[in-house]
Amino acid sequence: MNWDDTPDTATERLVGASADGEDQAVEAALRPKDLHEFIGQEKVREQLDLVLRAARARGATADHVLLSGAPGLGKTTLSMIIAAEMGAPIRITSGPAIQHAGDLAAILSSLQEGEVLFLDEIHRMSRPAEEMLYMAMEDFRVDVIVGKGPGATAIPLELPPFTLVGATTRAGLLPPPLRDRFGFTAHMEFYEPTELERVIHRSASLLDVEIEAPGAAEIAGRSRGTPRIANRLLRRVRDYAQVKADGVISQEIAAAALAVYEVDSRGLDRLDRAVLEALLKLFGGGPVGLSTLAVAVGEERETVEEVAEPFLVREGLLARTPRGRVATPAAWAHLGLTAPGTGAVGNGQQDLFGT
Repeated sequence: MNWDDTPDTATERLVGASADGEDQAVEAALRPKDLHEFIGQEKVREQLDLVLRAARARGATADHVLLSGAPGLGKTTLSMIIAAEMGAPIRITSGPAIQHAGDLAAILSSLQEGEVLFLDEIHRMSRPAEEMLYMAMEDFRVDVIVGKGPGATAIPLELPPFTLVGATTRAGLLPPPLRDRFGFTAHMEFYEPTELERVIHRSASLLDVEIEAPGAAEIAGRSRGTPRIANRLLRRVRDYAQVKADGVISQEIAAAALAVYEVDSRGLDRLDRAVLEALLKLFGGGPVGLSTLAVAVGEERETVEEVAEPFLVREGLLARTPRGRVATPAAWAHLGLTAPGTGAVGNGQQDLFGT
């Protein structure tokens, strides 16, 4: 399995951060159009606003921008806002789609002056295209190779000034020469529940859904700090409210709807709880190897490691150690279980001698 591939299970989960066709269609309608309308990411918005206002004052294109962070936090939305704030068109593509230098050259040569090029998952671009991008970003020029072997000739091609907005979920995989060519770099943080409540109220208004404040808080608390998940849960709760109630989303309706969809109070779904239950009930809280844990859950090793574990670790429910995966005291408490014996220690590992 390619390290960057997303397991199929991730696209099927209600609390998965990847976007399918339905999510993309709805997100297009819900996206904020300017920085003032964008909710959350206060520092990033403030810094980006200064960058864009200064560029407009100079009458120049904005510096190249690199946005990093988990899926669903608003990187694509911010790229569209950058284009809107600069009054420029935007071209959208992705790293996996650019496998040859010629692919990138074709895109760059067709850009208009001041246009914004949004390159999603930029870390997955091929190495030859990546090296061509260095010169394009710095000198607004690319060398197109014509011919092969000793007779090959490099023809310089001048490019109009443009702004590259790169987005990545794995900033550490970007080579330093590429990172250094971005004039502004921002890391997108997970949202606080209060920020997600504002996102949910705004989305409910656009979707013409009546929602009470406690209902929005209930959904926000189960959204894993991610606006995309919050909007998806809102749509599912809306469906439940229309069928089972009077269409108004209260706290009770939200809780009942999310119970139907197996999303618990901390945002864990069936897969997350299966991993924790196997770790606690079958292996006494660990440590246990990843492959053994995956077999116990009935999932592929990559699914457990790439889909379930990141959120469990971030929530402090599971820890990765050299000896294997171990459950923390918070995991026992969340599932309403009691750690066996007196050997449970504060870091979630068991004392070798059970004392």
